Amino acid sequence: MTTLSTVANDARRVLAEKLITFLETNRAPDGLFAADVFCDYISPLWRQQASGRDDVIALRVAGHPSTGRVPRWRFDPTPTGFVLEFDEEWERSGDRWTSHELARCDVTADGIVEISVFCTGDWSSSRRAEHAAAVTLLRS
Repeated sequence: MTTLSTVANDARRVLAEKLITFLETNRAPDGLFAADVFCDYISPLWRQQASGRDDVIALRVAGHPSTGRVPRWRFDPTPTGFVLEFDEEWERSGDRWTSHELARCDVTADGIVEISVFCTGDWSSSRRAEHAAAVTLLRS
């Protein structure tokens, strides 16, 4: 049996890149999720959970039915997997939406076995404009 701590950093990065592909396409590449994966998804005003590959994929697709792109991301290996910080962009109802998220993933040779996602919420172009008028970010 492969323990959480024996998956090499290169394999963890491959899983992180597969996760980005999933976020952009809503299609999980082979080997991304273990069959018994558990997801804990936390948004600003709600929390949802799913267990099993199909239910985890369905949770994502229900919340983000539009495909999009991940223009910026950062990968940090951890003793049991990795942390992925990322921005998402997508189109919906004629508007461009964005979010900033953090995913903590535990992995084995079977793929991601646990993923916790923390999301800022979905920001419309008007919300981003309101924020830009009120706040000057030091880094993007």
